[in-house]
Amino acid sequence: MNWLLQSDYASQPMDLTITVIALALSFLGGQLIAWTYMLTHSGLSYSRSFVNSLVIMPLLVALVMMVMAYNLVTAFGLMAVFAIVRFRNILRDTLDTTYVLASLVLGMATGTHRFSLAILGLAVVVLVMIYLWATSFGSRHRYDLIVNLHWSRSLKELTDLGRLLERHARRTHCASQRSSEGTQGADVSYRLLLRNAERMDELLTELRAMEGVSRVTSLKAEDESEV
Repeated sequence: MNWLLQSDYASQPMDLTITVIALALSFLGGQLIAWTYMLTHSGLSYSRSFVNSLVIMPLLVALVMMVMAYNLVTAFGLMAVFAIVRFRNILRDTLDTTYVLASLVLGMATGTHRFSLAILGLAVVVLVMIYLWATSFGSRHRYDLIVNLHWSRSLKELTDLGRLLERHARRTHCASQRSSEGTQGADVSYRLLLRNAERMDELLTELRAMEGVSRVTSLKAEDESEV
């Protein structure tokens, strides 16, 4: 044990207690970041290996910072090593990049023995991430329902259809209108913000019963998001 602790010939001797605290704090912080990611994640790009990397990344960065401490030559050597090893992992969600950066910063803070800053910064980052998830910050919900139908009457009579939609919707938007040459009517698509979402079936029933309306299909609109 004495040989293990005294055989490090770096310019600054290793403090075993501080090193253990740094590694333990980076591991626990990585766990907290990973649990926050698992709780708040929404989308199609979930990966177990990515979650595991959030746990181990602070440990690796902390070790890197300890190796580079007070040694400029070692720092340049590590830069050369990382230049050889290329990481090609495409993150589909920009928020995933934020979690990676949080893990890196946590590892840098613990590796340089800035424990108070690591704990305070980690707490703030986790609270902000949970706040953004709990409040659905940034999401937009402008429409409840997308309705597609075929209108066989004259296009001048679309106002009758508009009046029916306005009885059920606070906001109507004609997203598309396609008509074929030589035929009367058109295929139209509407986006609706309903006055009462529970009366959606009533609206669809009235549309199907309306003269000139056929091939009625509907799609419930979700909060707008990038895919």
